[in-house]
Amino acid sequence: MTSTLAQSGIGTSASPARALVCRACSACYPLVAQHACYECFGPLEVDYDTAALATVTREQIEAGPKNIWRYAALLPAGQDPASRVTLDPGLTPLVAAPHLGAELGFTAPLWVKDDSANPTHSFKDRVVSVALTAAKALGFTRFACASTGNLANSVAAHAARAGVPSVVFIPSDLEQGKVITTAVYGGELVAIDGSYDDVNRLCGELVETDEFEDTAFVNVNVRPYYAEGSKTLGYEVAEQLGWRIPAQVVIPMASGELLTKIDKAFSELVEIGLVEAPAGGWKVFGAQSAGCNPIATALHADTDTIIPVKPTGIAKSLNIGDPAAGLYALEAVRRTGGWMEYADDDEIRAGIRDLARTTGVFAETAGGVTVAVLRKLVESGRLDPTAETVVFNTGEGLKTIDAVAGQVGPSHHIKPSLRAARDAGLLG
Repeated sequence: MTSTLAQSGIGTSASPARALVCRACSACYPLVAQHACYECFGPLEVDYDTAALATVTREQIEAGPKNIWRYAALLPAGQDPASRVTLDPGLTPLVAAPHLGAELGFTAPLWVKDDSANPTHSFKDRVVSVALTAAKALGFTRFACASTGNLANSVAAHAARAGVPSVVFIPSDLEQGKVITTAVYGGELVAIDGSYDDVNRLCGELVETDEFEDTAFVNVNVRPYYAEGSKTLGYEVAEQLGWRIPAQVVIPMASGELLTKIDKAFSELVEIGLVEAPAGGWKVFGAQSAGCNPIATALHADTDTIIPVKPTGIAKSLNIGDPAAGLYALEAVRRTGGWMEYADDDEIRAGIRDLARTTGVFAETAGGVTVAVLRKLVESGRLDPTAETVVFNTGEGLKTIDAVAGQVGPSHHIKPSLRAARDAGLLG
């Protein structure tokens, strides 16, 4: 594709986006379908006109639609509602978790940002909506992705809503719930014998072929715009707390990008004057599965060398063994004074059950990782239970039901009679 977002009307005065900039060497590029720097091969991200961002007001946001597009003036694309490719995700519940907090010794408020309430039941609807809106403006006529499941669901659903063909690529050992909830939308679904990193590598090769010239891979050639959608989680938390940034956040990590973008959202809100930073700033904590923990391992070893791993374990949505944004996640955690931890499969299952039992939120395995890590962080003294904390649940437990299927079930099994009920102790 040769068009730019500016030629499409994005990157003009309607949008605060002005360029793509390399996160490593700061080289600048036009707003095109490009994800890597030609100078140093570093990742690109969207650069904004800070003066344009500074004109945005709380009142303007609060008067907007009840979804992520209330923040359109802070995003790279979608300022014109007619231009959006969207299921209108966002404004998901910020759930008070006093019972979980009490169990963990919290005296400050503990919250769960529950993104399972999005249209395809994960936070990926945010990133896909922004990415595909940009892709449409750039002239792409087919949508695609490499996915560990949730992203595949979202791309297939958005393409179906927009009437655009889709082709999504997944590891062949993905949870059946995520396979079905992708295939049902009718697009092409390609299962590959290999890990997510193998799938992603293939997609990186496909995007360079003539046959895929008109295909937008949301997490490859339009990745800079895709990543910006994650900022809306940070924006929403601040708005839902009464325009306040929490002192601590705990965020699941796969590539590490979600963590960096929530941190970026907080920084932007402070920079443009929509919120004040909490006293002492905010601390960012990362959560990984023990079966795929290269970022946390690097932090624990006090190194910037992230050694790729072959993922294992039940938290498949976090199984990215070669995390693209790992270095930037390390930087955010170190800069803010946070930490990273990881949880094994038994701890993940316990985290899923703990969250469900205390809040009524049924998380997928990534949410179990986050809650298990929250517990470890409190017990180790790394996270302060006297400071307001938000943990992020990024997906719906029904997608990974096998994780706890063998651990829960009927507490009683009786015949349909009062005597049977009494014998079972149900009548006191």
